[in-house]
Amino acid sequence: MKVLLIKDVQGTGKQGEVKEVKDGYGKNFLIKKGLALHASTEVLNKYKAKQKKMKNDQLDEINKAKEVSNVLDAQKFTIQHQVGANGHLIGSVTNKEISEILKIQGNIDIDKKQIVLKNKIKSIGIFEIDCKLGHGIHGTIKIDVIAK
Repeated sequence: MKVLLIKDVQGTGKQGEVKEVKDGYGKNFLIKKGLALHASTEVLNKYKAKQKKMKNDQLDEINKAKEVSNVLDAQKFTIQHQVGANGHLIGSVTNKEISEILKIQGNIDIDKKQIVLKNKIKSIGIFEIDCKLGHGIHGTIKIDVIAK
């Protein structure tokens, strides 16, 4: 019996492979547990179409991330923050504030978890912040922190 493995099965094969297995093992274990499907031409064609769609979706995500990275690298964003008597900020600039500024000033929707602050921003000035956009693509956000 030929089966298409949906998940990795130790000792049998990896996901996406078509394997020849004994009937009992295929029906009673692999198919019953949802680890494989009977490898008919219809199932194989559906699987190939699904893989092709997933690959196209991934390419679209990569292109979108590259576009966002280019926009981030080209723009400079401004944050107004309260300053104390000694010239330092009251509190610090957070990932959430940066995410909100990107939405307001650049119409860019980036989750605060994607913004990586190596050091806290506690003073006025221009800072470069790394932003993880997925698929190994990073953008650099230029933030100008000014007094309110």
